[in-house]
Amino acid sequence: MIETRRIVLNGQKVNYTFKRSNRRSIGLRINGHGLTVSAPLNEPLTSVESVLSKKANWLFKHLTHCENKQSTQPAWEKESTFLLLGQPWHLTLNSSDAIQMTQGKSPIKAHNPITLTPHQIETFVMAWYNKHAITCFNERAKWYANMLGVPVPPIHLSRAKTRWGSCNSHGVIRLNWRLMQMPIHLVDYVVIHELSHLIEMNHSPAFWHLVESICPAYQTARKELKTFSC
Repeated sequence: MIETRRIVLNGQKVNYTFKRSNRRSIGLRINGHGLTVSAPLNEPLTSVESVLSKKANWLFKHLTHCENKQSTQPAWEKESTFLLLGQPWHLTLNSSDAIQMTQGKSPIKAHNPITLTPHQIETFVMAWYNKHAITCFNERAKWYANMLGVPVPPIHLSRAKTRWGSCNSHGVIRLNWRLMQMPIHLVDYVVIHELSHLIEMNHSPAFWHLVESICPAYQTARKELKTFSC
Protein backbone atom coordinates (compact mmCIF):
# COMPACT_ATOMS: atom_id res chain seq x y z
CA MET A 1 0.00 0.00 0.00
CA ILE A 2 1.31 3.42 -1.01
CA GLU A 3 -0.32 6.72 -0.11
CA THR A 4 0.50 10.38 0.32
CA ARG A 5 0.18 11.68 3.88
CA ARG A 6 0.83 14.94 5.71
CA ILE A 7 2.15 15.67 9.18
CA VAL A 8 2.83 18.91 11.07
CA LEU A 9 6.40 19.05 12.42
CA ASN A 10 7.70 22.08 14.31
CA GLY A 11 4.69 24.01 13.10
CA GLN A 12 5.29 23.19 9.41
CA LYS A 13 3.30 20.88 7.16
CA VAL A 14 5.35 18.07 5.61
CA ASN A 15 4.02 15.81 2.86
CA TYR A 16 5.45 12.32 2.56
CA THR A 17 4.95 9.10 0.66
CA PHE A 18 3.88 6.32 3.01
CA LYS A 19 4.50 2.65 2.23
CA ARG A 20 3.73 -0.51 4.15
CA SER A 21 5.66 -3.69 3.42
CA ASN A 22 6.96 -6.88 5.00
CA ARG A 23 9.78 -5.21 6.92
CA ARG A 24 10.82 -5.13 10.56
CA SER A 25 11.36 -1.44 11.26
CA ILE A 26 10.38 2.06 10.16
CA GLY A 27 12.59 3.47 7.42
CA LEU A 28 13.02 7.08 6.28
CA ARG A 29 14.42 8.12 2.89
CA ILE A 30 14.87 11.59 1.45
CA ASN A 31 15.79 12.34 -2.16
CA GLY A 32 14.85 14.77 -4.90
CA HIS A 33 11.29 13.42 -4.81
CA GLY A 34 10.81 14.24 -1.13
CA LEU A 35 10.35 12.13 2.00
CA THR A 36 9.38 8.46 1.83
CA VAL A 37 8.43 6.57 4.99
CA SER A 38 8.35 2.76 4.96
CA ALA A 39 6.72 0.86 7.82
CA PRO A 40 5.94 -2.75 8.78
CA LEU A 41 2.48 -4.00 7.82
CA ASN A 42 1.09 -3.84 11.35
CA GLU A 43 2.94 -0.78 12.63
CA PRO A 44 0.50 1.72 14.23
CA LEU A 45 0.38 5.07 12.47
CA THR A 46 0.92 6.74 15.84
CA SER A 47 4.31 5.02 16.09
CA VAL A 48 5.26 6.25 12.62
CA GLU A 49 4.30 9.83 13.47
CA SER A 50 6.21 9.57 16.76
CA VAL A 51 9.37 8.65 14.86
CA LEU A 52 8.85 11.56 12.47
CA SER A 53 8.40 13.96 15.37
CA LYS A 54 11.61 12.77 17.03
CA LYS A 55 13.48 13.09 13.74
CA ALA A 56 11.99 16.49 12.83
CA ASN A 57 15.24 18.47 12.95
CA TRP A 58 17.08 15.82 10.95
CA LEU A 59 14.24 15.72 8.40
CA PHE A 60 14.17 19.49 7.84
CA LYS A 61 17.94 19.61 7.49
CA HIS A 62 17.99 16.97 4.76
CA LEU A 63 14.80 18.12 3.04
CA THR A 64 16.27 21.63 2.75
CA HIS A 65 19.50 20.16 1.40
CA CYS A 66 17.60 18.23 -1.28
CA GLU A 67 15.48 21.26 -2.21
CA ASN A 68 18.68 23.21 -2.88
CA LYS A 69 19.98 20.57 -5.27
CA GLN A 70 19.69 21.01 -9.01
CA SER A 71 17.21 18.56 -10.49
CA THR A 72 18.31 16.29 -13.34
CA GLN A 73 14.74 15.33 -14.23
CA PRO A 74 13.94 16.88 -17.63
CA ALA A 75 10.58 18.45 -18.36
CA TRP A 76 9.08 16.47 -21.22
CA GLU A 77 7.95 19.53 -23.18
CA LYS A 78 8.81 20.52 -26.73
CA GLU A 79 10.16 23.91 -25.57
CA SER A 80 12.49 22.33 -22.98
CA THR A 81 16.27 22.47 -23.01
CA PHE A 82 17.96 19.06 -22.74
CA LEU A 83 21.55 19.01 -21.53
CA LEU A 84 24.09 16.63 -23.04
CA LEU A 85 27.48 16.69 -21.29
CA GLY A 86 26.61 20.15 -20.01
CA GLN A 87 25.65 21.57 -23.42
CA PRO A 88 22.08 22.65 -24.31
CA TRP A 89 20.12 20.81 -26.97
CA HIS A 90 16.55 21.29 -28.19
CA LEU A 91 13.91 19.48 -30.15
CA THR A 92 13.80 20.84 -33.70
CA LEU A 93 12.37 19.82 -37.05
CA ASN A 94 14.44 18.93 -40.09
CA SER A 95 13.53 19.80 -43.69
CA SER A 96 11.16 16.82 -43.78
CA ASP A 97 9.41 17.94 -40.57
CA ALA A 98 10.87 14.99 -38.68
CA ILE A 99 11.83 15.52 -35.04
CA GLN A 100 15.53 15.73 -34.25
CA MET A 101 17.84 16.98 -31.51
CA THR A 102 19.89 20.07 -32.34
CA GLN A 103 22.56 21.79 -30.28
CA GLY A 104 22.33 25.51 -29.70
CA LYS A 105 19.15 26.02 -31.71
CA SER A 106 15.77 27.30 -30.64
CA PRO A 107 13.16 24.76 -29.54
CA ILE A 108 10.08 23.91 -31.59
CA LYS A 109 7.81 26.96 -31.56
CA ALA A 110 4.46 26.81 -29.83
CA HIS A 111 2.60 27.53 -33.08
CA ASN A 112 4.18 24.55 -34.82
CA PRO A 113 1.40 22.36 -36.28
CA ILE A 114 3.03 19.15 -35.01
CA THR A 115 1.61 18.06 -31.67
CA LEU A 116 3.80 16.04 -29.34
CA THR A 117 2.60 14.48 -26.12
CA PRO A 118 4.88 14.37 -23.07
CA HIS A 119 5.09 10.58 -23.53
CA GLN A 120 6.22 10.95 -27.16
CA ILE A 121 8.85 13.50 -26.15
CA GLU A 122 10.09 11.32 -23.30
CA THR A 123 10.35 8.27 -25.56
CA PHE A 124 12.27 10.18 -28.24
CA VAL A 125 14.61 12.04 -25.89
CA MET A 126 15.31 9.01 -23.70
CA ALA A 127 16.29 6.98 -26.77
CA TRP A 128 18.65 9.83 -27.68
CA TYR A 129 20.13 9.96 -24.17
CA ASN A 130 20.53 6.18 -23.97
CA LYS A 131 22.31 6.02 -27.32
CA HIS A 132 24.84 8.66 -26.28
CA ALA A 133 25.18 7.19 -22.78
CA ILE A 134 26.06 3.71 -24.01
CA THR A 135 28.73 5.12 -26.34
CA CYS A 136 30.17 7.61 -23.85
CA PHE A 137 30.18 5.33 -20.80
CA ASN A 138 31.84 2.48 -22.67
CA GLU A 139 34.49 4.76 -24.15
CA ARG A 140 35.31 6.32 -20.77
CA ALA A 141 35.30 2.94 -19.01
CA LYS A 142 37.69 1.50 -21.60
CA TRP A 143 40.06 4.45 -21.22
CA TYR A 144 40.15 4.47 -17.42
CA ALA A 145 40.15 0.68 -17.05
CA ASN A 146 43.38 0.69 -19.03
CA MET A 147 44.85 3.32 -16.70
CA LEU A 148 43.86 1.26 -13.64
CA GLY A 149 45.08 -1.97 -15.18
CA VAL A 150 41.73 -3.77 -14.90
CA PRO A 151 39.64 -5.57 -17.56
CA VAL A 152 36.91 -3.46 -19.14
CA PRO A 153 33.76 -4.47 -17.23
CA PRO A 154 30.21 -4.81 -18.55
CA ILE A 155 28.49 -1.40 -18.41
CA HIS A 156 24.73 -1.15 -17.95
CA LEU A 157 22.51 1.91 -17.83
CA SER A 158 20.65 2.70 -14.64
CA ARG A 159 17.58 4.79 -13.83
CA ALA A 160 18.22 4.72 -10.09
CA LYS A 161 16.85 7.64 -8.10
CA THR A 162 19.43 7.63 -5.33
CA ARG A 163 22.84 6.84 -6.83
CA TRP A 164 24.94 7.81 -9.82
CA GLY A 165 26.68 4.47 -10.20
CA SER A 166 27.28 1.06 -8.67
CA CYS A 167 29.63 -1.89 -8.98
CA ASN A 168 28.56 -5.32 -7.78
CA SER A 169 30.63 -8.28 -6.63
CA HIS A 170 30.48 -9.76 -10.15
CA GLY A 171 32.27 -6.73 -11.58
CA VAL A 172 29.21 -5.34 -13.37
CA ILE A 173 29.00 -1.55 -13.36
CA ARG A 174 25.76 0.41 -13.64
CA LEU A 175 25.85 4.10 -14.49
CA ASN A 176 22.90 6.46 -14.21
CA TRP A 177 21.77 7.83 -17.59
CA ARG A 178 21.29 11.24 -15.91
CA LEU A 179 25.08 11.57 -15.82
CA MET A 180 24.87 12.39 -19.53
CA GLN A 181 23.49 15.78 -18.56
CA MET A 182 26.65 16.56 -16.55
CA PRO A 183 29.96 18.01 -17.77
CA ILE A 184 32.38 15.28 -18.84
CA HIS A 185 34.63 15.69 -15.77
CA LEU A 186 31.77 14.57 -13.52
CA VAL A 187 31.06 11.59 -15.77
CA ASP A 188 34.74 10.69 -15.55
CA TYR A 189 34.75 10.92 -11.76
CA VAL A 190 31.85 8.48 -11.43
CA VAL A 191 33.37 6.09 -13.97
CA ILE A 192 36.72 6.16 -12.14
CA HIS A 193 34.97 5.72 -8.79
CA GLU A 194 33.12 2.60 -9.91
CA LEU A 195 36.11 1.12 -11.76
CA SER A 196 38.20 1.54 -8.61
CA HIS A 197 35.76 -0.76 -6.84
CA LEU A 198 37.03 -3.55 -9.08
CA ILE A 199 40.22 -3.30 -7.05
CA GLU A 200 38.95 -2.03 -3.69
CA MET A 201 35.34 -3.09 -3.02
CA ASN A 202 34.99 -0.57 -0.18
CA HIS A 203 35.49 3.11 0.64
CA SER A 204 38.69 2.67 2.63
CA PRO A 205 41.65 5.10 2.48
CA ALA A 206 43.20 2.71 -0.05
CA PHE A 207 40.14 3.10 -2.27
CA TRP A 208 40.23 6.90 -2.21
CA HIS A 209 43.97 6.89 -2.81
CA LEU A 210 43.33 4.78 -5.91
CA VAL A 211 40.63 7.20 -7.13
CA GLU A 212 42.96 10.15 -6.51
CA SER A 213 45.76 8.53 -8.51
CA ILE A 214 43.56 8.78 -11.64
CA CYS A 215 41.40 11.76 -10.69
CA PRO A 216 43.47 14.18 -8.56
CA ALA A 217 40.54 16.63 -8.28
CA TYR A 218 38.07 13.95 -7.19
CA GLN A 219 37.10 15.80 -4.01
CA THR A 220 36.03 18.85 -6.01
CA ALA A 221 34.11 16.68 -8.48
CA ARG A 222 32.47 14.77 -5.65
CA LYS A 223 31.36 18.00 -3.99
CA GLU A 224 30.01 19.37 -7.28
CA LEU A 225 28.09 16.17 -7.98
CA LYS A 226 26.36 16.48 -4.61
CA THR A 227 24.70 19.68 -5.81
CA PHE A 228 22.61 17.60 -8.22
CA SER A 229 19.80 15.19 -7.43
CA CYS A 230 19.33 11.96 -9.39
